[in-house]
Amino acid sequence: MPFVESLRCRECARTYPVEALHVCEYCFGPLEVAYDYEAIAASVSREKIAAGPPTIWRYADLLPAAFTSGDSAVDLGAGFTPLVRADRLAAELGLGELWLKNDTLNPTGSFKDRVVSVALTKARELGFKVAACASTGNLANSVAAHAARAGMQSFVFIPRDLEQAKVVTTAVYGGNLIAVEGNYDDVNRLCAELAYERPTWAFVNVNVRTYYAEGSKTLAFEVAEQLGWTAPDHVVVPVASGSQLTKIDKGFRELWQVGLLDEPPAVRISGAQAAGCSPVATAFAEGVDHIRPVKPHTIAKSLAIGNPADGPYALECVRESRGSFGSVTDDEIIEGIRLLARTEGIFAETAGGVTIATLARLAAQGVVRADERVVAYVTGLGLKTIEAVSSIVGPTHTIAPTLDAFNEAVGPDEEPA
Repeated sequence: MPFVESLRCRECARTYPVEALHVCEYCFGPLEVAYDYEAIAASVSREKIAAGPPTIWRYADLLPAAFTSGDSAVDLGAGFTPLVRADRLAAELGLGELWLKNDTLNPTGSFKDRVVSVALTKARELGFKVAACASTGNLANSVAAHAARAGMQSFVFIPRDLEQAKVVTTAVYGGNLIAVEGNYDDVNRLCAELAYERPTWAFVNVNVRTYYAEGSKTLAFEVAEQLGWTAPDHVVVPVASGSQLTKIDKGFRELWQVGLLDEPPAVRISGAQAAGCSPVATAFAEGVDHIRPVKPHTIAKSLAIGNPADGPYALECVRESRGSFGSVTDDEIIEGIRLLARTEGIFAETAGGVTIATLARLAAQGVVRADERVVAYVTGLGLKTIEAVSSIVGPTHTIAPTLDAFNEAVGPDEEPA
C-alpha cells in the first residue's frame, strides 16, 4: 500500500480523504498528496530501488497508487529513460557538464506515460472503469494506450486542429476520440463540466489530477539515481500547465526527506515556454505574481495552455530556486529541434525545441552557467510533430542512379575534417 496520509490543500492546508478529489471546497486551492515520510524512509533504500523494475514503479514507495499482489500497475513500461551526456551540444552552447533526460523513449513517445500510469493505477484502485482526459496530444496518446492495456473504456478530448500524427496515434487504440472546435483551454473547460456530470469517469487531469501529477516526480527521482544519487545544479523544464516543473522540484526535495540523497538539493529550476503561449514566462519577466491568460498561437501545441493551472506555483518554484524563465519564437523552436538532432542524435517534438532553444538563450545570457551540472528535459518524440520541420529538411542531393551523378553532386572522396 502507498504511504499516503491524506490529501491536503496547497493554499489553506485543510485535509481530505484519499478519494477522487482535486480542489479544496473551502478556498478552491489545488489538493496535493500528503505522505508519511517517516514510514517511507523506513521502507525505502537505494538497494531496494535498484532491485526494482526498470520503470517508474521502482519508486512505488514514493507514489500514491496501490495494487495488490494479484493485480499490477497499469503499466506499459514508462520510465527509467536514458540520461544522456551531451558534450557536443554543451560545446555549441558554451556549457560544461550538460545532460539530457531523453523521455522520447517512453512507450507512447512522451513523459505523459509516467503520469498516466500513476493516474490509471489509482483510478482502478478507486473503482473507475472509464478513463478520460483533455489533451494537446501527448496525453491523448498515453491515456488511449494505457486504457487499452487496462481493459478500460476511454474518452479522449482534443482540439480539432491537433497535429495529424497525434490524432492517429490516439485513434489507433480504438477508444473514443472527441475533436472539439476550440483550443486546449476550451477543451479543458468542457472536460471539467463533464467530470461533474459523469462522476464515474476518471478524468486523469481533472478529478484524479492530484494523483496523476505525482508521476512527474519520477523525472527527478531518475535523474538523481542516474547521477549516482546526487542532484544536479540546474534543470531546464518545458512549461505547459506548470505541473511538471513543480513536481520535479518536489521530487528532489522528497529524495532528501526520505534519506536517499546525502546532501539537501540546491537545484536551480528554469522554465521554458513558447513566445506564442508564454503567460508564466511573461509574469516572471514582469516581476508579477498574477498570470494573465493568453490565447495560444505557436507551433508548440503540446505546451499551448493559455491559462495554466499550476502556473503560479511554477513561478514560485523558479523564483525560490533562483532559476529563470525563457520564451522562444517558433523559428527558434525549429532551430532548437535541429540543433539537438544535429549534435546529439535526438529528434524531439516542438516542446523539446522549446527546451533546447530556451537553454541556448539562458546560456547566452549567463543564467545557465558553464560551471553547473545541467539537466535539460526532452519530453516528447519528434515524429509526433513532424510538420514543424518537414518543409525545411529533406534530401541534400537528388541524383540519377549512377556513380558519375553521385561524384558530380558530392565531389571527390575526402576524409572528414
